[in-house]
Amino acid sequence: MSNTKNTQESQDSQESRNSRNESKTNDNQSAKSRPSPMEVLRQARGQLAELTGMEAESVSSFEQTEEGWALEVEVLELERVPDTMSLMASYQVELDAEGQLTGYRRVRRYERGRSDARRPGGR
Repeated sequence: MSNTKNTQESQDSQESRNSRNESKTNDNQSAKSRPSPMEVLRQARGQLAELTGMEAESVSSFEQTEEGWALEVEVLELERVPDTMSLMASYQVELDAEGQLTGYRRVRRYERGRSDARRPGGR
């Protein structure tokens, strides 16, 4: 009977180790499934370019939100000569927690060579 008892204890111990290893694996997989901020930026730029046909020139804001991520991306909408007269646009881009684009909209259009008008209070 002691062999049976030892075998059962060994199986219980092995099951406990397997359960702990599965838990660690699941934690690692969920950490891996969440993209890093740089991966989110790359995905956002690529997805926006695919949808609009315009390449992102820069990302002017980037933040994590409760729903995922929010970015403001600057794109060249219309190239002109001289370059300072080219038309640029700012797009607000929203992504879910996995980095998949859920929506975008143009929030501003401006000439490349123009700065924003001064706001009251020096901002």
